[in-house]
Formats: sequence, C-alpha cells, structure tokens
Amino acid sequence: MTVPQQAIGWREWLTLPELGISQIKAKIDTGARSSALHAYDIKEIPPKGDRPRIRFKVHPQQRDTITVVTAEADILDRRDVRNSGGKAELRYVILTPVQLGQQQWPIELTLTNRDVMGFRMLLGRQAVRGRFLVDPGHSYLLNPIPHPP
Repeated sequence: MTVPQQAIGWREWLTLPELGISQIKAKIDTGARSSALHAYDIKEIPPKGDRPRIRFKVHPQQRDTITVVTAEADILDRRDVRNSGGKAELRYVILTPVQLGQQQWPIELTLTNRDVMGFRMLLGRQAVRGRFLVDPGHSYLLNPIPHPP
C-alpha cells in the first residue's frame, strides 16, 4: 500500500459542488468511520428515474442561521449510525463529490442535525483513507484563507 504524501490539518475548508455549498468548514475526524453533514428539514421527494431522492436544508456556516442552502440528492441508503453520544440513529446516506484543495472525489455523506456540534461537517476516515495524511497539529493546510461564500 502506498502512503499518501499530501497532508491536511485537523480542520479544513471543503466544497460540496453538487449540493451548491461553495465553502464549509469540516473537522477531519479519523475516529469517525463515516462523514456527516448538518442538515434539517429533510424530506423525500419524487424520484428522478428509478432513484429515490431527498431535499434538505443546510446552514453551511457556523453560528449563521440566516444563510441557507437547499439541496437535493439521490438517496443511497438509510443506516444506523452512532452519534457522538454513542446513541444509534437512522440517517439518510447520499453520495456526493467533495473538493479539498485540488482533489475532488465522491464520498458517502450521512445527513443529521449538527446544530449543537462545533462543526457543520465531519470528514470521516473512509473519505480521507489513501488520499491524505492528517496532521492533528495544524489547520487549513490546503485552503488556509477561506474565500467569501
């Protein structure tokens, strides 16, 4: 197995282009298997083709409940995921591209209300495995200066 050479910090600015989110601060959480996005007002909508779909809202910036992005995606799955308190909750799972620095790749993303959490998004170990080394002593190594949303 080759070890990736590009390092990222314990938090980074990401883009979720297909969801219309130009910047979101994410915690890189190697302790979490899956990635999670803060979402609310989650509703199933009529399918496109044979894939069931979902519509949801996101407050992409911390401490900002005015800025809202409404997004739609195909439902990949519904899974029981343990939250930070250890309690299992049934979450929708979507597949969407994420961009970090110059790399863009598809990730599975669970949708959950993260209003009380420190970050609107967690990027879990499945998403970074084989792509990056995580330097827990630094932040924003790939996108040090956030651009305006």
